[in-house]
Amino acid sequence: MGLSPKGAALLLEGGRALGLDLEAHLPAFSRLFDLLMEANRRVNLTALRTEEEVVLKHFLDSLTLLVLPLWEGSLRVLDLGTGAGFPGLPLKIVRPELEITLLDATKKKVAFVEEAVHALGLKGALPLWGRAEALAHRPEHREVYGRVVARAVAPLCVLAELGLPFLALGGVMVAQKGPRVAEELAPLPQALPLLGGRLEGVRALRLPFALEERHLVVLAKEAPTPPRFPRRPGVPEKHPLC
Repeated sequence: MGLSPKGAALLLEGGRALGLDLEAHLPAFSRLFDLLMEANRRVNLTALRTEEEVVLKHFLDSLTLLVLPLWEGSLRVLDLGTGAGFPGLPLKIVRPELEITLLDATKKKVAFVEEAVHALGLKGALPLWGRAEALAHRPEHREVYGRVVARAVAPLCVLAELGLPFLALGGVMVAQKGPRVAEELAPLPQALPLLGGRLEGVRALRLPFALEERHLVVLAKEAPTPPRFPRRPGVPEKHPLC
């Protein structure tokens, strides 16, 4: 069935508001919408049920990352806490040259992402099941990614500890946040030096049509993360560094 004419128009117009031409990607987004709706009837993947909600708050919200000039070339990207594949799947659709690992600790969500990657023929997209606290200590994942992205996963103090160990030196992490970002940013300087990171900047924007305020928090990796980080599974959330 795919996106309705109204849904397709919403996606295209929203893309233009973000400086993106999504016309060539409409079939992929339509297929992803169908897959998400079908799977959501079997397992609870997302609370967003309507076409408009999915287009605005999954597809377009994921693509707000592309307002930042950080995505050229065949970068290795980790989508930390991808859930049902956001922002990683929309990012991969629009920037197919990116090598994206889509990590989540919930097996049913990773199973859906695997299904979507196969159905959409997305080469260079790797669904991965596991805990960030464990995987970040494995040599094949530690300090090898050029970019880490995270959307609606955890407070910034927790995200920094989970995400920065995956980043190579010179890499960048982007955390997608809502309007109340100031209270998360305030204590962050306590944690970043411990992890080898620094605050590069915060980009404010509006989600197309919804007029909801969003912030892209950019953290840069400037020194190796000490081997003790991240701490054991569950500890970063229970005892944040800041």
